[in-house]
Amino acid sequence: MNTDKQTTPALGAVLETALYVADLEQARGFYETVLNLEPLFADHRLCAYDVAGRTVLLLFKRGASTGTTILPGGTIPPHDAAGHQHIAFAVTADELPAWENALTARGIEIEGRTNWPKGGTSIYFRDPDGHLLELATPGLWKTY
Repeated sequence: MNTDKQTTPALGAVLETALYVADLEQARGFYETVLNLEPLFADHRLCAYDVAGRTVLLLFKRGASTGTTILPGGTIPPHDAAGHQHIAFAVTADELPAWENALTARGIEIEGRTNWPKGGTSIYFRDPDGHLLELATPGLWKTY
């Protein structure tokens, strides 16, 4: 743990979050249809999505980034993941019922619901790879 806060610059935000999927086309269909995400970039190994103009969700085909990726401007070291991962998306409290209705209408099971002590609410469901997705309203964290 770094205890010297004077020499450590501040972070701005989490810019990218990555999930690793078995079938990239199937995952794209889910994220583009169910969550209405628009691709920023796509190739054989990944698809990048804009999330609310603030962050980027990366879907990587599992196993497709285990070697160094060489780009005209440099390199990206190898990375990959296995197992069921978790991410949460921010939604307003007013939008949460519409999200629940939209998910249910598409046959997507809402597996859990939590009412947080600070007032936020979260619902949980899965993507085709079994990743746990969360829609959370303000009040979940001190910062949200």
